[in-house]
Amino acid sequence: MGILAMFRRRPHERAGFELYGAAVGAARTPALFAVLGAPDTVEGRFDLIALHVGLLINRLRRDGDARGPALAQAVFDAMFADMDQNLREMGVGDLSVGKKVRQAWEAFHGRALAYEAAIDSVDDTALAEALARNVWRSAEPPAAAAPARLAAITRAQAAHLAGQGIGDLVAGRVTFLDAEALLHDA
Repeated sequence: MGILAMFRRRPHERAGFELYGAAVGAARTPALFAVLGAPDTVEGRFDLIALHVGLLINRLRRDGDARGPALAQAVFDAMFADMDQNLREMGVGDLSVGKKVRQAWEAFHGRALAYEAAIDSVDDTALAEALARNVWRSAEPPAAAAPARLAAITRAQAAHLAGQGIGDLVAGRVTFLDAEALLHDA
């Protein structure tokens, strides 16, 4: 590998960052915090970002096109490049960043697997339970129905993502449903 290889973009890097940015935008919808009572903390925001990015990565991994899994990796890479940068901006020391990123990776991976299994499950309560356990962690949701409402939104987002073509996704274009509108329906 020559020195110039260090300066080349990885395949799908730009699209990965654009897709990741769209997922973050969807996760930061104010109604998720104001209406559902998702904790508006660093941890709460991470949990909603992990949910939306996990849905997107799951959609890409399942695509029959060979670009899908490669693009899923690019979204994952974008997420953790952003996590690294945010930790540094929050003042985490250089020696601790790697450990914190690894902890975030493990948390994301566990949540993504739990959500994927719950979405694929025939048990209608599995997703709401996984969301309650992860989004609200040790606290009780402010409204008992909040996890079920977030589960309905999650299922709608997953179905919406499944309907988007790989061509648009490879180009960095993805849409998420308006969570505020979904909250009125959930």
